[in-house]
Amino acid sequence: MLSPAASLHPESPSTPASDGVPAGTSVSPGLSDRLPRSCAPPGLEEALSALGLQGEREYAGDIFAEVLVCRALLRRALPRTVTPKMRALVVDWLVQVHVRTRGGVGLGLRRSLVVTRAPLQEYLGLAGDTLYLAVHLLDSYLRAGRVRLHRLQLLGVACLFVACKMEECVLPEPASLCLLGAGSFSQAELLRAERRILSRLDFRLYHPGPLLCLGLLAAVARSSPQVMLLATYFLELSLLEAEAARWEPGRRAAAALSLAHRVLNGAGSGPEPALYSPAELSPLEPCMARAALRGPAPGRAAIFLKYARPQCQGTSLTAARLLRRPQPGPP
Repeated sequence: MLSPAASLHPESPSTPASDGVPAGTSVSPGLSDRLPRSCAPPGLEEALSALGLQGEREYAGDIFAEVLVCRALLRRALPRTVTPKMRALVVDWLVQVHVRTRGGVGLGLRRSLVVTRAPLQEYLGLAGDTLYLAVHLLDSYLRAGRVRLHRLQLLGVACLFVACKMEECVLPEPASLCLLGAGSFSQAELLRAERRILSRLDFRLYHPGPLLCLGLLAAVARSSPQVMLLATYFLELSLLEAEAARWEPGRRAAAALSLAHRVLNGAGSGPEPALYSPAELSPLEPCMARAALRGPAPGRAAIFLKYARPQCQGTSLTAARLLRRPQPGPP
């Protein structure tokens, strides 16, 4: 890694928001037109009960609309200094940091994008929403201006630190997070990077992530635990794809759930009620399927290996096998 003296360098200041919508975001027009706040799909109250939200039945329609009709990043390209492959490597590293809770390793990213090993990792046992928020903050920051390549790892850790403050009850110590970088940045640099993130994003950090949307959609559709696990795998794989970050969380979750239903239950099956049309999901489902078929590719192996473990019932192996099987043709 190059000298840690260099810093994240914004190309332009954050743009002021209007009408309560953060700068650099958009809202899905199709679903918001079909799902006004006063409307709720059948089974929503039962779904909230299944998720432990029995006391929120009075506001069920508002909750559902707020979670699913939420903002997506504008279709702005990554900065020239960061390619989709580099972004995927940082996200893959964040998944490793997030998932390993004992006996793991701290990983350092170098300018050559080679991952090196260093002892660490007993400290982090983070919630799934923390990972999704960290990646959302990373994408928001990248699309807001220029970032120096050798500061990508520092940016990733700083986004994870901010996400922990939003989602976790017990925060990791900054000094412990610095160990993740194998000594490539200091605690003072981490805190400076955190301030730059907050400044560039104008402190607009709340984001109802796709994992929350998936849980709600699966509960409404009464999806089986096997479908839910496979959909969670597909959804997490989408974190590696820069193109998927341009789609709102509700649509990403719906695409993962729809693909999981079809992979496990055959062509023509899908969640009910279906809030998105096949045309709305068609750009995302192939993206997730390709990522699942890619397997443990270099720089993209963390999610595949995570879901190949017995604790996850070998979901990644099962998904690759089912996606490769011949699909029945039309009658």
